[in-house]
Amino acid sequence: MSSELISTLRERVDDLAMQVLLADAAGASGAGAVLDRVCAELARIDESARAAGWDQTARVARGLAERGGSLDALREGVARLQQALEEDCRWSGPSESVSPLAQDPELLADFVVETREHLASIERQCLALEQDPTGLDAIHSVFRGFHTIKGLAGFLELGATQEVAHEVETVLDLARNGKLAVTPAVIDVILAGADYLARSVGAVEARLAGAPAEAVPGDPALLERIRSLAATPPEEAAPEEAAVPGEPREAPAAALPATAAPGAVPPAGMPSQAAEPARAPEPDAAPVPVGETALKKPADSFSVRVDTAKLDYLMDMVGEMVIAQSLIRHDPLLAGATDPNLLRNLSQLTRVTSEVQRTTMAMRMIPIGQVFHRMARLVRDLSRKSGKKVELEIAGEETEVDKTIAEELADPLMHMVRNALDHGIETPEQRSAAGKSLAARVRLAAYHQGGQIVVEIADDGRGLDRDRILRKALAKELIAEGETHTDAEVFNLIFEPGFSTAEQVTDVSGRGVGMDVVRRHIQKLRGRVDVESRRGHGTRFLLKLPLTLAIIDGLVVGIGDARYIVPIYAVREIFRPTLDAISTVRGRDEMALVHDRLLPVVRFHRRFHIRPRYEDPCQALMIVSESDGKLFCLMVDELLGRQEVVIKSLGESLKNITGIAGGTILGDGRVGLIVDMDGIFRGSGHE
Repeated sequence: MSSELISTLRERVDDLAMQVLLADAAGASGAGAVLDRVCAELARIDESARAAGWDQTARVARGLAERGGSLDALREGVARLQQALEEDCRWSGPSESVSPLAQDPELLADFVVETREHLASIERQCLALEQDPTGLDAIHSVFRGFHTIKGLAGFLELGATQEVAHEVETVLDLARNGKLAVTPAVIDVILAGADYLARSVGAVEARLAGAPAEAVPGDPALLERIRSLAATPPEEAAPEEAAVPGEPREAPAAALPATAAPGAVPPAGMPSQAAEPARAPEPDAAPVPVGETALKKPADSFSVRVDTAKLDYLMDMVGEMVIAQSLIRHDPLLAGATDPNLLRNLSQLTRVTSEVQRTTMAMRMIPIGQVFHRMARLVRDLSRKSGKKVELEIAGEETEVDKTIAEELADPLMHMVRNALDHGIETPEQRSAAGKSLAARVRLAAYHQGGQIVVEIADDGRGLDRDRILRKALAKELIAEGETHTDAEVFNLIFEPGFSTAEQVTDVSGRGVGMDVVRRHIQKLRGRVDVESRRGHGTRFLLKLPLTLAIIDGLVVGIGDARYIVPIYAVREIFRPTLDAISTVRGRDEMALVHDRLLPVVRFHRRFHIRPRYEDPCQALMIVSESDGKLFCLMVDELLGRQEVVIKSLGESLKNITGIAGGTILGDGRVGLIVDMDGIFRGSGHE
């Protein structure tokens, strides 16, 4: 809206206020004429405000014009009109970023990081509150989060963000003082406020990244919803059962410790100690020496924020250091060294390098629970929307993964959880008819297994329908009539592009777009997806991922004079076949008999046109691996050893070579290429 129109409306409202204030001077005879002029002016203000899209100003002006009334009532009404006008001006005013402080990129970056942490904690605590509305610790934690965001936004003069945070804080203040019961409707409003703040932070972050982004437009309707909660009469909003058992209703804040005084805002996500009664020391508890407490406290209380780009650069440099150390260790000039001091120094260099590498990798690790807890809100919203009762179970949230993997895992997890709720979980009526509990269960778990991180997404719903999948695959000509397939092969068909067995498309899922993207996403992270399902009992997806993307544990194999690294997680077994184990199908496809099962053979040297040392499979080695649920054998000349290697990019021109995932520098200084087993199998024509 133009500044000229804003000034015009302000002048008209100010003139109206002056007319009402001077109405007494007109006497009783002139009061009626003043009222008529005031009502006519209110009607014109209503019309102008509606044309400008200022709903709040228009609503107040229209209400005053229709009710009329005494001069005293008009005076109060005009005051409300002025307040509504100022609020509408603020929402439609210039972008918040015009503030000099809001132009400081470092301050804004800190604001984005800290606010996101608080919002994550707020969402987590709100979901806990929904399960236990009397949990004062959760209420205090949410209150502190909004209070801190309000302060940060105020410091940066982000007016709209500060306003929403302040209004939600007011509602939470009523709740923590026992004047407002925490109901699902209250939780909805609090989460809506948090969503608005998240969008505002997203806009700030986009501007910091140089993207063309405007400030998030105001939401007067949201403010009205929040204020309506605060305006609810206490006797209606806070029934007696909302009180925490054992807490005095007349002084709910009396249990707060001195450290919870206003202004003392602990970091978001830290458990609140509010409302915990003071406990006498247990008689058997050994006193902690003061010196020990002083030593432990800094480790528990202080942390430093470091830009991820700096960690990435540090990881690259540590990788270079590991390669340099390996070159020194394998240098021919030092191979025959017998000097004990030199050998001791080389051993110390190896130990220190390994320790620095391990510590640097640990700096990039974060608990996967941060990703899991984002799904809790999704489960809540979708279950309420679909009318299904779903409980989310989280296990292994303390399991640590590389930060990049955690970030890349969020979207695939979200899609799989949405699918589980939309397609996997039955309606309450269907579950009751099947003899199941009305409350369905979705489980997210993470754990270590064989040098990998396994992320499990499971539900106790209807499970995958094998027959329906086969019928759909036949219709789409993904398989041929009469072929036999294992359960793993059938279930892997759901990852084909455009494949869906949903009977109807919803706004949640069912279009056949997504599971193929999930698989590509996981494969890009050098992982794989396994599916287990029982009809009527549920489905279980296992995402198997590496611990880190920077280093890989692999087998060094030789093909001719070349060296390649096969990731250890992709290896099922290695064997040298006998003559009777090798056969040919249709005169061209080689097969190897492994544990009474015929597996296709992929000759590595033919795939990359390398002169091998052995053409006879009985002299070579077979590496059994798996791609998309199908086992196969990769034929190589020899196994040279096992080694942890630092992954290096091959550059833009070589990054899309099918079957090659990257490169590394081996201990002898030679370049070794890292094999992508899925790409090797697909590129061989066996897919």
